[in-house]
Amino acid sequence: LIHGGRTPNNEISSSLYLLTMDSRGCNRKLTLCCKEKELVGEVPGARYGHTMSIVQSHGKTACVLFGGRSYMPAGERTTESWNSVVDCPPQVFLFDLEFGCSSAHTLPELSDGQSFHLAFAREDCVYFLGGHSLTSDSRLPRLFRLRVELLQGSPLLSCETLETGISISSAIISRTGPTPRYIILGGYQSNSQKRMECSTVILNEKGIHFEPLEAPKWIPDIIHSRTWFGGSAGEGSILLAVPTEGRPSQADMHYFYQVSFQAEGDAKEKEVTQGCSQESTEFDDSTPLEDSEELYFGREPHELEDSSDGEGG
Repeated sequence: LIHGGRTPNNEISSSLYLLTMDSRGCNRKLTLCCKEKELVGEVPGARYGHTMSIVQSHGKTACVLFGGRSYMPAGERTTESWNSVVDCPPQVFLFDLEFGCSSAHTLPELSDGQSFHLAFAREDCVYFLGGHSLTSDSRLPRLFRLRVELLQGSPLLSCETLETGISISSAIISRTGPTPRYIILGGYQSNSQKRMECSTVILNEKGIHFEPLEAPKWIPDIIHSRTWFGGSAGEGSILLAVPTEGRPSQADMHYFYQVSFQAEGDAKEKEVTQGCSQESTEFDDSTPLEDSEELYFGREPHELEDSSDGEGG
């Protein structure tokens, strides 16, 4: 699921896209298909810096959207603040993917807008951790637990404020296996301070639990960089990007690093390896994936055994 986002041209989207994969053993191709999903009802507006999570309750599935940032409402803009952004109202949007029905919910515990927070989901609960608030310009160690009951009539939502949280924004999470266990890496503790520590997050029937995790041996380029970003690259692996700074000859370069946390039972060492460097300007020549367009990827013979149509092998 892909919703919203902000482009380099400062355009903010409100579209929802469904990205699906289908493998076909008969032609040895993997199909990647992107389609826009229309929503009806109380639809979330354009935003970025928000989270989407999937919850399951009473045999039903729904998507939970919360937080984010958008432009100031048109009626409140002035010439000086025309492109100013604000945190979206702290509403929770709930929608199903089958019928596209969306509903907005206001809970008293969620009184302030927050953006660039983290969200962890297990069964009928979503945990919102950290985030940045424009109103107070702070990263409070907030932690909320949202419970969603998908009843036959209207859904029932309840929220609880928990004591233990982390002051963090724009962090990266990676799931470490089939169980609800995650690694938190990166992010910021303040506008000028990166969070160099790592944490393990465990979700179970008792709730959410945080454990400190030994951080990798950061190299100087990562330690001294002002910004960093990235995403999960598989179980226990994170792709980290650091822009070049203070190097006039490499103004448009980014360095990519793969951070690997080995599974339990293996050696406890973590690796930080520079994978490659990539000029950001090269993306200007790439072809965007349009709505309903399909991409095909060739597959090796040994991969056909797990194809969806069962004709491989």
